[in-house]
Amino acid sequence: MSTLRSALCDYISMRRGLGYKFIQPEQRLGRFIAFMERRRAKVVTRELAIEWAMQPTDRRATWSLRLSDVRGFAHYLRNIDLRHEVPASGILPFPVRRKPYLYTDAEIVDLLTAAFALPPSKGLRRWTYHCLLGLLAVSGLRISEVLNLQRKDVDLEDGVLTIRDTKFGKTRLVPVHPTTRSILRRYATQRDSRLDPPKSPYFFVGARGGQLLLQNVHAVFWRLSRQTGLRAPSAHHGPRLHDFRHRFAVQTLLNGYRSGKRVELILPVLSTYLGHGCVRDTYWYLSACPELLGHATSRLEKRREHRP
Repeated sequence: MSTLRSALCDYISMRRGLGYKFIQPEQRLGRFIAFMERRRAKVVTRELAIEWAMQPTDRRATWSLRLSDVRGFAHYLRNIDLRHEVPASGILPFPVRRKPYLYTDAEIVDLLTAAFALPPSKGLRRWTYHCLLGLLAVSGLRISEVLNLQRKDVDLEDGVLTIRDTKFGKTRLVPVHPTTRSILRRYATQRDSRLDPPKSPYFFVGARGGQLLLQNVHAVFWRLSRQTGLRAPSAHHGPRLHDFRHRFAVQTLLNGYRSGKRVELILPVLSTYLGHGCVRDTYWYLSACPELLGHATSRLEKRREHRP
């Protein structure tokens, strides 16, 4: 094992010891080490880091992320050997964050209706996607969190979901509305009537009882979104599953503004509910929706008017 590869193992252990999952950065840094080994380079230089980060040339949006991974690793290496160079920040700027698509109530109803019409008419598939998409719309959960839900994580008595080992390595409790709990119970009844005994511990399952795969969920969602007119038949871009989460966050803040609540008190609670690593990730929604930005601006102007 090369010195750099050994150092990477130690670096990964350190980051995970601090609570980070560090799965994708580990994969990217592993490819960086392979690049260094092909160059027979034993010291990280700014030039080598930038050259690797800018590969492949047709994936410009990932360049800054790749360089950021190397920058963190180079900081670690420099504490061991001062010959290692740390690339400056800002050399490859991060791409502009994609503006979320905010589903209307009618669009969500259309999607849920189309999901419940999925074939076969007497199968579990239509129940699964109808309930899964509905839960995404009303809970603000990430699609990965929904797919990883196990039976033991869904409390149908108290209406509480246990979201385990999330994006930032945390576990949180997510309460759901009684109507959502009723739908979840109805799905569980349909599932168990077809799959008894259960073939997997997951709450949402495929037709044969195994865990739903993300790529299959995406394929069904794209089909439904084309069927309901959310995207053109040949479109490669359009509303995403993750946009259900954006809508939930924006709608929560809008409801707070419209009811006259102090949104600065809602934001930390919403941040915790969504499982954000930092409250500033939640503040982003204030500028993501024109109506929210208008409410925030109006409230700021009123405060200025009342200043002595």
